[in-house]
Amino acid sequence: MAKVYARRVSIAAGAAAALVGTLVFSGQSAQAAPPSPPDAATARTYLADIKEQAEGPLDGYSREKFPHWIDQGKNCNTREVVLKRDGTDVQQDSSCAAVSGKWVSPYDGATWTKADDLDIDHVVPLAEAWRSGAAQWTTARRQELANDLTHSQLIAVTDNVNQEKGDKDPAKWLPPKDSYHCEYARMWVWVKHEYGMTADSAEKAALKKILDGC
Repeated sequence: MAKVYARRVSIAAGAAAALVGTLVFSGQSAQAAPPSPPDAATARTYLADIKEQAEGPLDGYSREKFPHWIDQGKNCNTREVVLKRDGTDVQQDSSCAAVSGKWVSPYDGATWTKADDLDIDHVVPLAEAWRSGAAQWTTARRQELANDLTHSQLIAVTDNVNQEKGDKDPAKWLPPKDSYHCEYARMWVWVKHEYGMTADSAEKAALKKILDGC
């Protein structure tokens, strides 16, 4: 599922960086956001299709069973690809690490200029996925979910907000920014639907309420 992400070299930035022995890649992201999820009407249809089932146990779960931040080509791993995609004026060094840029966290509206202040959130947390059917998946399928750049599963957000979310579903946690709830619900439903995951009754009720108000 590797994607090739073109990076153009900024001559000016590269020349300046050469003074300190670092090659800098730059270029403003054309998207600055995850892939757009389906509209609310489609998401409601998808939600109805998701099997309602109580969450399974966490027995046997570990993040290592969802190999993540894999190589995506051009010496970049998934985290660095998302940081470049979700930011503006992002500059990367020769190892693809983001050294500067600007990111606006959609969960809380905060603006950051240091990549260290951001986490890459799995919209459907890995532990939640495990309880929703991924315990029975192959490792390759779990890796696909953990590095999915095709659906709205990965997003750069404020690290503290992501840590507050943990592995909670939308019945227990929603982004602090109320105006993002509809987008978040659409993202969540799209991912769960595409991967055939289940949802418990409280989760489905919470998502239905949000989508009905979109």
